[in-house]
Amino acid sequence: MRARRPRLIGAAEFIDIPAWGVRGLAARVDTGARTSALHVENVRELPRGRVRFDVRLHRRLPERRVTVEAAIHRRGRVRSTSGRAEPRLFVTVGIHVGPVRKRVELGLVDRKNMIYRMLLGRSALTGSFLVDAGSRFLLTGERAALRRAPSAE
Repeated sequence: MRARRPRLIGAAEFIDIPAWGVRGLAARVDTGARTSALHVENVRELPRGRVRFDVRLHRRLPERRVTVEAAIHRRGRVRSTSGRAEPRLFVTVGIHVGPVRKRVELGLVDRKNMIYRMLLGRSALTGSFLVDAGSRFLLTGERAALRRAPSAE
């Protein structure tokens, strides 16, 4: 079987998470980050290794959110951009970046002061994408994603 060639993406792309009803979530592509991160609120650990949290769909419209319950994939410590190591819960979920479908690990984190609700790190990019850091929305197309996505920022 032939390996697929990596797709060219920009420094920002729109992400869909169909299992959670999330469409057109703006994500920052960060080759300097090993793991991916998703802004969540109201994180509550549940019995039997599960977690419930709210995904805020729009930066300026706090009422636009979905509540998600998922299995905790792992617990880890992540060094933030400030240099401090912080504990983090990770879940796995299938995402769509344009035509590319991929299962990724997401750290649940507070990114309320960040422009992008999601950060796509190297582990999610490897093997599927090449990044053009000088462009945005190469694969998902800014206008098309904004038109079809009620949760776009």
